Amino acid sequence: MGRRISILVAATTSAVVLAFLIPLALLVQSLAEDRATAGADAEARDVAILVSSLHEDPALADAVAAVDVRSTSRTTVVLAEGARLGSGDVAVDDPDVIRARAGAAFTRSVGDGRRTVVPVLTSNGTDVVVTEVTGAQLHRGVSQAWTVLGVLGALMLVAALGIADRFGRRISAPVVGVAGVADQLREGDLTARAVVEGSPETKALAVSLNRLGERINELLTTERAAVGDLSHRLRTPVTALRIDVDGVADPALAERLRQHVGNLQRTVDAVVRDARRPVEHTMAASCDAVEVVRERVAFWSALAEDQGRDLGTRLDHGRLVVGLDPRDLSDVVDILVDNVFAHTAEGIGFAVTVEERDGDVVLGVVDRGGPGTTRSGGRHGTSGLGLQIVRRTVAAASGTFDLVAAPGGTRAMVRLPLVPDARER
Repeated sequence: MGRRISILVAATTSAVVLAFLIPLALLVQSLAEDRATAGADAEARDVAILVSSLHEDPALADAVAAVDVRSTSRTTVVLAEGARLGSGDVAVDDPDVIRARAGAAFTRSVGDGRRTVVPVLTSNGTDVVVTEVTGAQLHRGVSQAWTVLGVLGALMLVAALGIADRFGRRISAPVVGVAGVADQLREGDLTARAVVEGSPETKALAVSLNRLGERINELLTTERAAVGDLSHRLRTPVTALRIDVDGVADPALAERLRQHVGNLQRTVDAVVRDARRPVEHTMAASCDAVEVVRERVAFWSALAEDQGRDLGTRLDHGRLVVGLDPRDLSDVVDILVDNVFAHTAEGIGFAVTVEERDGDVVLGVVDRGGPGTTRSGGRHGTSGLGLQIVRRTVAAASGTFDLVAAPGGTRAMVRLPLVPDARER
C-alpha cells in the first residue's frame, strides 16, 4: 500500500512539476530573447541618433567604434555613399540594407541570431544602422535558469516522495500490524490481539480480528471441555466392565474379555489425553524429533527389558526439527510402541529409527513379530483408534503415515517435512 501511494504521488507530482516548469522554462527563454533583442534595438537606435547628428563629422567613426566596443552585439553603419563603419561585415548590397533604404525599420532572425535594421535619413541620402545579436547572446543565462528550475523541480519531487512515503507508512503500518496478528493467530498464539489504530477502516478490521480471536478461543475451549467431559464419563462403565470380567468363571472367555476391556481402556485414555491437551499445542509448533524419540525410547526401554524384548535404536546424530509439538510427537511414538507391546508376544524385539530422507524426517517402528501382526485396521477386536490418532496428528503437520507388513514383522513409518533451515550439524 505504501509503495502504491508513493508511486501515485510521484506520478501526480511529476505531472504537476512538469506542467509548471516547462511553461516557465519557455517563458525564461522567451524573456532572454526579448531582452537581447530589445538591447540590440536600443543600441541600433542610439547609433542612429549619432549618425543623424554626426553624419558629416570625422568623429562619427570613433563614436560608432566606441559603442561597438562596450556592447555585446555587433553594429555596422552603411553610409549612403557606400562606406561602412563598425565591426560588422554587412555588405552594401545586402537585401536588408536595400530594404531599409526604402524607409523600413525592422528586426528579423538570421540563423540562430537576430538582426535589427534602422534607416537614418541624412542630407547625403539614407544611412543604414545594422545591429546583430548571436544565438549565444540571445540565450545567455537561459541554461543556468533551466538548471535552477530543474533542481527546484527535483527537490519538489523528492520532498513530495518523502511526504508520501511517511504518509503511506502511517496508513500501511496499522494494516501490516493487523496482518501480523492474523499470522500469530494462524500459528497458534490465540492471545495475540491487534492494536486498534490507523484509519477508521483499519480500526474496524482490527476490532473484528480481535473478536475473531476471542471467538476462536471460546469455541476451542468449549469443544475441549465437551470432549473431555464425554471421555471422562466413559471411564466409569469401563471400570465396571473390568470388575465384571473378573467375575467370569470361564478362564478363556475371561481372558478374551480382559483383552477387549484393555483395548477399550487404552482407547478411552487416548481420547482423554487428546481432549485434555492445551489448545495452543494443537496449533503449529516444532520440536527436535531426535530428542523427543530418544526420550520416549528411554521411557519404553524399561518395559522392553522386563519383557525380554530386544529394543534397537538408530537415531540421526544431528537435529531434525519437524512441525509438531513435542507432546504430539511423543504421543505418536507412544502409540506406535504401545501397539508393538499390545500386538506381539513377550520376547519379540523391535527397533525405532529416526533419519533424514529426501528432505523429510522419517520415524520408523519395526517389530519382528511375524507377518501376521499387521495392525492397520486393528486386530482381535481393537478399534485402531490409536493409529487413527497417529494419522490425524501426522496429517496436521503435512506428513504421511504407513503401516505395512515387513519381512518378519510389521513396519510403521511416519514421514514429516523437515522444517527449513532447522537442521544444525
